[in-house]
Amino acid sequence: MKTTIALAILVTALNQPLDGAVSNEAEVRQTIEAFYGAFNSHDFSHIPEFTADEWVHINPLGGQQSGRAAVLAELREVHATFLKGVTDKPEKIEIRFASPDVAVATVPSRMSPFTTPDGTRRENQGQIRTFVVCLRGGRWLILQDQNTFRP
Repeated sequence: MKTTIALAILVTALNQPLDGAVSNEAEVRQTIEAFYGAFNSHDFSHIPEFTADEWVHINPLGGQQSGRAAVLAELREVHATFLKGVTDKPEKIEIRFASPDVAVATVPSRMSPFTTPDGTRRENQGQIRTFVVCLRGGRWLILQDQNTFRP
């Protein structure tokens, strides 16, 4: 009986928004939208405004870069080559708060056609990206993202 009551309390707590989560959701959403704006414009000059110094990026081909400078170098390289002119359109942005200062965003999206370095042609490529976003110095910053191809 006590276990059932404790479980019911836990389930209820997990389904309740954290204090401030509703107001912070718009700010987290703006951070994610800024990322996609930079991706789609291929202009990464404002990346420091919405990413942490220790940003970790895991790309859909399995590569991982750690640190904003390394991630930026990879982004500039791929957007100058096989992702040149490619856009990625979010279908929705789902945000959940792990704590008052940490959010996780899940973003399914569709990319315009491109060919990967191994010669694979991708048409209307579905992706799903997971972002970990943290509140630092009054700003929501991307700490980590992982991008995975989907059908």
